[in-house]
Amino acid sequence: MKILVTGKGGREHAILTALSESPSKPQLFAYPGSDASAALATRVDVPNLTELIAFMKREAIDLCVAGEEAWLVKDEGLANMCENAGIPCWGPRKESAQLEASKAFAKHFLKRHAIPTADFAECQSKEEALAAIKGYPTVLKFDGLAAGKGVAVCPNAEEAEAFLDEVFTKRLFGPGNLIVETCLTGPEISIFVSVCDDQYHILMPARDYKRIRDNDQGPNTGGMGAVASRDLAEPSLMQRIEAEIVQPTVQGLIKDSLRYRGFLYCGLILTPDGPKVIEYNCRFGDPEAEAVLPMVSGDFAEYCFAAAQGRLTPELISFKEGWSVCVILASAGYPASSRNGDVISGLDAVTAAKVFHCGTRQNAAGDYETNGGRVLAVVAQGTTRNEARDQAYAGAAKVKFDGQQSRTDIAKMHFE
Repeated sequence: MKILVTGKGGREHAILTALSESPSKPQLFAYPGSDASAALATRVDVPNLTELIAFMKREAIDLCVAGEEAWLVKDEGLANMCENAGIPCWGPRKESAQLEASKAFAKHFLKRHAIPTADFAECQSKEEALAAIKGYPTVLKFDGLAAGKGVAVCPNAEEAEAFLDEVFTKRLFGPGNLIVETCLTGPEISIFVSVCDDQYHILMPARDYKRIRDNDQGPNTGGMGAVASRDLAEPSLMQRIEAEIVQPTVQGLIKDSLRYRGFLYCGLILTPDGPKVIEYNCRFGDPEAEAVLPMVSGDFAEYCFAAAQGRLTPELISFKEGWSVCVILASAGYPASSRNGDVISGLDAVTAAKVFHCGTRQNAAGDYETNGGRVLAVVAQGTTRNEARDQAYAGAAKVKFDGQQSRTDIAKMHFE
């Protein structure tokens, strides 16, 4: 079997690793991939999706797995183009991927299908947004894709105005409207679901840590770490999430004629009134994928291949007991900017944890150096949360580069 994974970050490195460890031993390709993923997959160098589809047809690729979200809504849409070419794709069609690509689309979907979420208003200008804010803290969300940086939880009017200037005056995220939401309180949890038409399979839950500094201080990032375990949520909570959120979401997709085959991320907040949806992502989360996928047993490649063809077979995989913890090492300046070219040392010394490359490259000497905001994900498993956490941090401590940033409270905050 030949499988191509789209994307180049830590999530895709984790997906490629899980696929490579499958008993079916598929031949792997990555577009565009990274220097690190080249150890697992043949990198594909083509200029656009049209040429990628042509490559997959020439190479007789059996399955395309969507990693990054952008290609799902670019041009005609990756999944749509694959379908037209007769290539199974594990990733939703462009019209369905609007659940992630447009916050407004997602909020109206949630409201239409009576799925619990925060009250909201859609705004087309800074003035309209300011008028829609009813109190602080408030949540402001840019309507389109923004690499995890288009959301601001604003505690006061000053920070709200600053973010609104970024959206409407500076247009840092490009053209688009804004969603003003009521700020909900409670711990967050990430629920991953494999959706195949009218079928679904709930995977291992996780929790990520979005802010740059300890104790959830500082600006939002794409994620500074994650923890995953079946013990993260009681069975009764998972039953409620399935009944109130997962089932209505899948039924809503069918009612709206939105064909969906792929991973669906439900970002939830556990409020005093019950779980509510913060957002949908139409792919595996990042950095949650780096924590969850090492816990997969069975044939992950066959699982994705069958599901992309309309046969959801949960029995092909299972999840290990215990805990998995991911610690992100970020570059200097992140998230406002990132500094590239800092040489990374100590990678070979990490033996009791896995290292997934999020933003690295090899220099002329063959050494890895920083090439992005989030640089590395150091991941370890353990019978207990503390054991997994200690192993992950022990591995992270062996890796060094100038300007390195990381949090010290991953898998600790929200538990103690």
